[in-house]
Amino acid sequence: MTTSALNHPTLASSLWSDDNVSLRNVLLAVAGSLALWVSAKVQIPFYPVPVTLQTLVVLLIGMAYGWRLGAATVGLYLLQGAAGLPVFAGTPEKGIGLAYMMGPTGGFLIGFVLAAALVGYLAQRGWDRNIGTTALAMLLGNAIIYVPGILWLGSVVGWDKPVFQWGMTPFLLGDLAKLVIAALLMPGIWKMLRKQS
Repeated sequence: MTTSALNHPTLASSLWSDDNVSLRNVLLAVAGSLALWVSAKVQIPFYPVPVTLQTLVVLLIGMAYGWRLGAATVGLYLLQGAAGLPVFAGTPEKGIGLAYMMGPTGGFLIGFVLAAALVGYLAQRGWDRNIGTTALAMLLGNAIIYVPGILWLGSVVGWDKPVFQWGMTPFLLGDLAKLVIAALLMPGIWKMLRKQS
């Protein structure tokens, strides 16, 4: 099987085909970074802790944009935060800029870029077309967020602290709910597009 046979169009390129790809990508990256900003500020009451929509938006951006544009969009979001804009959850109350990014949650921010790239790569292989593979891609994306997140958290606060209870366990149920939303949403959008064409 050739490499081109493995590449599927992204949802973004299917919904917005444009001769000026660079302009489209810039506009999508800016829109995606703004969506991340809003998603970091929205808190939904959930058990055992409130959740933001941030990881859902990170993974949906990767899946809809593909690995390059998805990672670049999340990178733009991180640059906005590094520049001092209060784009992250808990900012400006918990600090801003590089000081915030070097804090306990900094590893999760790096994980966002890696997860968007991984999920985008899988989407470009057609994983966003059905519920099972979309759910698996989202699960892998979540795992990629947690790996650098937990490693960084442990190095900042110390491994003698309950790192997993602080940085992962309370969020697993919320992540599962977001995984279900994405697994239904992405294949559903592709199904509607197929019906229209």
